[in-house]
Amino acid sequence: MIVDTHSHLNFKAYDNDRDEVIKRAQKEGVVCIDVGTKYETSKRAVELAEKYEGIYAAIGMHPIHIKTDLLKLKMDEEEGAFAPLGEEFDKEKYKELAKSKKVVAIGEIGLDYYYKPKTKTRLEQFKEKQKEVFLQQLDLAEELNLPVIIHCRMAHQDLINILKQKNQIKGTIHCFTGTLEEAQEYIKLGFYIGINGIIFKFNIDEVIKNIPLDKILVETDCPYLTPLAEGKDKKNEPIFVKHVIQKIADLRKISFDEVAKKTTDNAKKLFNI
Repeated sequence: MIVDTHSHLNFKAYDNDRDEVIKRAQKEGVVCIDVGTKYETSKRAVELAEKYEGIYAAIGMHPIHIKTDLLKLKMDEEEGAFAPLGEEFDKEKYKELAKSKKVVAIGEIGLDYYYKPKTKTRLEQFKEKQKEVFLQQLDLAEELNLPVIIHCRMAHQDLINILKQKNQIKGTIHCFTGTLEEAQEYIKLGFYIGINGIIFKFNIDEVIKNIPLDKILVETDCPYLTPLAEGKDKKNEPIFVKHVIQKIADLRKISFDEVAKKTTDNAKKLFNI
């Protein structure tokens, strides 16, 4: 058993082959945590988790979907036929989804300052809106006693400051691309570090080599971040998590099986699966 702790099988990208992708994961013993990014995809994640063995769901609203008129972005065709920046967070709707026993986390939530308004005033308003919705979702996780799956891009210090105030919350920092010092800060706060195919494009070797193995989770973020070994034009899927495991094993000079076993144990412990 291996756990892909961050997949998006609910996305439109899998509309033509979802069942086949899931069957390949089941055949190879890969368990998936399927992660929502807004209400619609969170609802789909729950439906998939309830339909298939070996799939669990995370529900939440990604910062890219927080309703605002401070920024304009194009829609992501891979995710689905809807525009970003258009959803008001409705706690009660997410609480209703969380009644499913297959829901194991609140996520994907967090802060993302990569796309941002150009003026200082609008940027501050934009950041404050993200923090406000993020805190609401942390409160939901606390209320439901669930871990969180956190997205963070160009916002690590703000995120760390918030988590220091919410020291009962536990979870994982998904698709980590920060520094070793930032990783160590998150670990001190009780968080795991999520490692995926970004490591084949973005060098975080020192992080992987120096943080404790019992604080690492593996993930794909599929359909994105396909490992280079599978070809640059191929859609990512859960079974490709094996490439991430092998890269971690190579960097730490230990076996594939040791990384697979420990990261699986870590996932089972955090998500109670």
